[in-house]
Amino acid sequence: MHIFWAALLGAVAFFWILGVIELALGLRLIPSLERTAPLEDSKCPSVSVLFAGRDEADKISDALETMLGLDYPRYEVIAVDDRSGDATGAIIEAAARKDARLKPVRIDELPGGWLGKTHALQTAYERSSGEWLVFTDADVHFGPDLLRRAIALAEENGWDHLTLLAAPRMFTPGEKIVMTFFGVGFLMGTRPWKASSRSSGGYTGVGAFQLIRRSAYEKMGTHRRLAMEVIDDMKLGKLAKEAGCRSGVARAGDAVSVHWHAGLGNTIRGTTKNFFAASGYRLWLTSVQTFGLLLMFVFPVVALPFVRGWPLVFASIAVGLPLVVAAGVAINIKASPVYALTYPIGALIFAWMLTRSTIVTLRQGGIVWRGTFYPLEELKRGVV
Repeated sequence: MHIFWAALLGAVAFFWILGVIELALGLRLIPSLERTAPLEDSKCPSVSVLFAGRDEADKISDALETMLGLDYPRYEVIAVDDRSGDATGAIIEAAARKDARLKPVRIDELPGGWLGKTHALQTAYERSSGEWLVFTDADVHFGPDLLRRAIALAEENGWDHLTLLAAPRMFTPGEKIVMTFFGVGFLMGTRPWKASSRSSGGYTGVGAFQLIRRSAYEKMGTHRRLAMEVIDDMKLGKLAKEAGCRSGVARAGDAVSVHWHAGLGNTIRGTTKNFFAASGYRLWLTSVQTFGLLLMFVFPVVALPFVRGWPLVFASIAVGLPLVVAAGVAINIKASPVYALTYPIGALIFAWMLTRSTIVTLRQGGIVWRGTFYPLEELKRGVV
């Protein structure tokens, strides 16, 4: 039994060592937006900022203010009110009367074969005219020089598609625990630096900000290719890469920020539609992901007080390395590094989110999103 625990903890420690080495090397390849010189007026191409919102009346005003406050000479904002039952549409219309750059669109009916969000973004694209497109969400806040720097960075690197890693706005301890662990999981799971490598199949897409050339977006097939894809932001990055477009990822700093969900409970409920979708609705893969979370993040912490000798050495490595990574993430997202100590709790929360998403989706036979039910079989056919 001693040999078994030594072997298991040794394997976990080995994977952590490899993972942290790759992480340290990979992060050096991700540029920072704030270090990019903004474009001059004469070099600014036209840009269309596109987003869809449904029942976002409590968030959209502040987000719109930042989108319309961009220091950029040639841009428009296409704001789609996707069948809202609250004041979302009225807020957009009122803002549009004050600023001609804002173009409101109202959708009253959802055609078959579409998710509400992907249909709304497709509609926004069809009403747009920019040489570059920015896909974002109705609750995202932009910094004034965001477009000047983002397009400068994309053109400097020859990228057709640029994803920016947004800064989370957090207000409760539960949110900080979840976002700290999410940052660790995102970096270790998606390895975003791989997106810019032509020899790698890696891709990344973040819903808060994706910049893409219009020609590249049309080449990848627009959102028609993503009609029934729940994690459309990540899969946009995938389709862009598969279409032969050059992709890149950068750190946005405070230039892009978003409050993901209010409180731990809303975070868990709000991701019900996403987590099972991320595995392509494959139960075996979700099971492997859940087991992997517990093995890599929780098991060494539980084992640490009970082992001696080499198992203790391996357990210490498997506890210490994620602690260092979590501390780095916490500092980067402006949470106290003390939250690094909560990474096993974050892992347990994410394991539950995966399990809950799977159980709810299977029990319902699909998902409910933006007030519409989508059958599981239809969702499976739409996976990209």
